Amino acid sequence: MGDMSPAREEVRRARYAVAAVFAVHGSVTGSFATRVPWIQDHAGLSAGQLGFALAFTAFGAACAMPLAGRVTHRFGSRTALRGLLAMWTLALVLPSVAPNLVTLCLALFVYGASSGMADVAMNALGVEVERLLGKSVMSGLHGMWSAGALTGSAAGTLAAHLGADARAHFALASAVLTVLGCAVCAWVLNVQPAEDEEPPPRFALPPRSALLIGAVGFCAVFAEGATLDWSAVFLRDRLDGSAGLAASATTGSMLTMAVARIAGDAVVNRFGAVRTVRAGGALAVLGGLLIVLARHPASAMTGFALMGLGIAVVVPLCFAAAGHAGPNPSQAIAGVATVTYTSGLIAPSLIGGVAQATSLMVSFCVVTALACGLVLFSGVLRAAERGDRAKAGPQSAAVSGPHS
Repeated sequence: MGDMSPAREEVRRARYAVAAVFAVHGSVTGSFATRVPWIQDHAGLSAGQLGFALAFTAFGAACAMPLAGRVTHRFGSRTALRGLLAMWTLALVLPSVAPNLVTLCLALFVYGASSGMADVAMNALGVEVERLLGKSVMSGLHGMWSAGALTGSAAGTLAAHLGADARAHFALASAVLTVLGCAVCAWVLNVQPAEDEEPPPRFALPPRSALLIGAVGFCAVFAEGATLDWSAVFLRDRLDGSAGLAASATTGSMLTMAVARIAGDAVVNRFGAVRTVRAGGALAVLGGLLIVLARHPASAMTGFALMGLGIAVVVPLCFAAAGHAGPNPSQAIAGVATVTYTSGLIAPSLIGGVAQATSLMVSFCVVTALACGLVLFSGVLRAAERGDRAKAGPQSAAVSGPHS
């Protein structure tokens, strides 16, 4: 069949399209995170009940993530991503219309399942773009996710400040993001399996090489998930912040994460993955201490911002390390994705359980302790540095360009 690689200009265009997909995905998360207090009040839930409900987000993602490879294999990467992303943007509406604990659990299961499948599909395409370009782009792509989350959380902060009903807010956001997501998917790479290629297994354990890398990602994404879903509740319940001020804590964290991720590729190229993650872990620990010791909303908001800055580039570097760590990069990346993102989805429910048994301050002591793991175990990412030094430029791939 010959070389079916798209032209370099088409790959660059596909990179921008995937970046837009990351931004759309992040916008859904940011929109949801700022209205968690409204959802809690609407469904009449305690902190423990809210944490239990949020666990169904993790359960849905864990059940659905392994299916993303099958869907992509059957329909091709472009069609699969368009459908999975639309499911995710439309699922945003579900939590806001749930009137009680049972219906919220069901809504969050679907919400988590659609999030996980879309996440795996878009990261797989990001890795393919990075391979074709022959340079690091994953941190920038995740920066676009954070920029999208920042946009969504900023809109959510405004809606919370105005006292808007989250059902109307989510319906409008869902409609806009669904249209935008479907449009930009027309420009992503269309990776098609070979005719004789076996479909991927429905579920496969990650290789051993990915487990330690996944553990580092676990620490970072746990902190990210806790910050996204509980920062607003922390400021409102512990420090008596207003609804608008509480929601802005999420926005501040997303802002620092977006800036750090967009600049992350240049920083990593200069200082290396290990030193970057180690320094970021130190910042995250400092941020956690400020949160735990906060007696005023400004201190806690500074802590959340530092937490976001410290964990920003960890997940992209975990994907890069996984890609170079073993004989089967795609399986390793999928394994790391499952471990790290499931961590982020489990985190809010665990934070709620600890808060119910003790307090939110103790919950963020747990987050701070996990942030220490970034400092202690960053050395496992040396595989990414070795892989970067070994890069010899783009390779051919059985993909078609955006207009195929």
